Amino acid sequence: MHKHIGIVAASPEGAAICYRDIHRTLAALLGDRGHPRITLHGEPFERYIDAVAREDWHGIGELLLRSARALKDAGADFCVLPDNLMQHAVHLAEPTSPIPWLNMTDLVADAVAGDGRRVVGLIGTKKVMRGSTYQTLLGLRGVKLIVPSDEEAERIDRIIFRELVLGQAIESSRARVIESIAQMARRGAEAVILGCTEAPLLVSTDNCPLPMYDSTQLLADGAVRRSLGDAWAAAVSRAGAGGASAA
Repeated sequence: MHKHIGIVAASPEGAAICYRDIHRTLAALLGDRGHPRITLHGEPFERYIDAVAREDWHGIGELLLRSARALKDAGADFCVLPDNLMQHAVHLAEPTSPIPWLNMTDLVADAVAGDGRRVVGLIGTKKVMRGSTYQTLLGLRGVKLIVPSDEEAERIDRIIFRELVLGQAIESSRARVIESIAQMARRGAEAVILGCTEAPLLVSTDNCPLPMYDSTQLLADGAVRRSLGDAWAAAVSRAGAGGASAA
């Protein structure tokens, strides 16, 4: 029996993208049969936004914990949080959480280091780009992080909060974000982390000027791998033999 996946929804748009990516990964591996259960729970997004404005990370931790408890009650075996900014509070929810967490930032850092990267760029909110969300984990793995200038960071932050979290993908904003990534490439970045869960609305492998690490997709792939457990390797082997893309 596959493990039941719980999704903690902070940003509604980001949670929806993660839910979609989990199903696409499952379809690539298993076809249209034998998928695990998935349950999503979210507190009102406005409560997260208000808590961030107050720098109330303990309050955010409590919101995350409420979702973890609801997911446990629904039968989930573990939970994921498809929101880069709110990762700051996961460690506050984990100690008393009734189910374990699969952390997005660990998955991203492991993927970057596993590819032997030494310098990577980062796109996200100001707090993600200027904070310790990825800086510490990457530094411990010997990876240097490059972020946009203060002016560019302000622009990207506005795009995320005024457009992307509402599901809006505006062409001028797409061009702005892609140019920011190109600037980091010129400064020596070998790849870029999409440290905004909704960034795939604007950036894809088709238009990104650097190899990219999509935090949402990596979390979805990690959730599927944990859910399938011992069956994961066999599913990847079968999918590869059949020509399907796999996690």
